[in-house]
Amino acid sequence: QLQFVESGGGLVQPGGSLRLSCLVSGSTFDYYAFGWFRQAPGKEQEGISCIRSSDDSRYLSDSVKGRFTISRDSAKNTVYLQMNELTPEDTGVYYCAVSYYMKVEAMCVHGVYDHRGQGTQVTVSS
Repeated sequence: QLQFVESGGGLVQPGGSLRLSCLVSGSTFDYYAFGWFRQAPGKEQEGISCIRSSDDSRYLSDSVKGRFTISRDSAKNTVYLQMNELTPEDTGVYYCAVSYYMKVEAMCVHGVYDHRGQGTQVTVSS
């Protein structure tokens, strides 16, 4: 069974940066797709960015293009989300998720995954 340890969230002023980390343990890291999803208050869950380990394919939501970057470190079984130029609209709970079979765009756009972590809160406010 997979276990997730998400970290890096917090309170940041508009224009600031945060880096989220998701340590995944319990299975082989190299064959899955990983994604970051955001749940903002009163809104539906949004797939922010997804990455597949086997071919390094990536998807990035239009809402964060040019500001966020997803990456992975297989040696550390960790996936990262670097978030720059944060705005209040980026506020929400960010979840790390794993899909065994989905392609990255389908995983992110349709929110289909097999496991999800507990989430880390990101608040962008002055």
